[in-house]
Amino acid sequence: MALIDGKYITVENESPFFPITVTEQPVEKGVNLIDHVQAQARTLSLTGVIVGTDAAKTRAYIIAAKDKGMIINYVGRNQFKGLITDFSTGHDYTTADGFTFSMELREIKIATSSYVETLPPPIKAQVTKIVNSGTKQTQEKKSAKSKSNKKKSSNTSKKKEKEKEKVEKVKFKTGSKWAT
Repeated sequence: MALIDGKYITVENESPFFPITVTEQPVEKGVNLIDHVQAQARTLSLTGVIVGTDAAKTRAYIIAAKDKGMIINYVGRNQFKGLITDFSTGHDYTTADGFTFSMELREIKIATSSYVETLPPPIKAQVTKIVNSGTKQTQEKKSAKSKSNKKKSSNTSKKKEKEKEKVEKVKFKTGSKWAT
């Protein structure tokens, strides 16, 4: 006796299958090298009988679950959670109030979203303020007191500023893409 989502079925045979995929690299002599192994979805094949007064309802539920792609829980000698990928029934004279069936279940993995509706409070970035913002031209204030005191020092500072301001222009050949 086994259960599919709480519905009783009689299972005669369970055949679990655990496939993997391997990548092989050929070599000149000997056996090919296997350098990667990847697990594939597991499957479970079932054969059995569904009998009783609820046999038709159970059959209708299994077909609806298969068609809608519902994830079912199977509990028997093995426990399995997945989709019904194949379901077939046999109706003959040996089973009066039910039918024989064969079914295949396939394991699935469901990805979850990393999206979160409520985010944590913002975390203040720990950065320092920009100290060096480049060179800036200073403007001299024109006041009577500072003119007399600063005349001597301003002459030398003006010379230094003029030396800094002299920029050589680069001349490009005519026809070059940088020439304007």
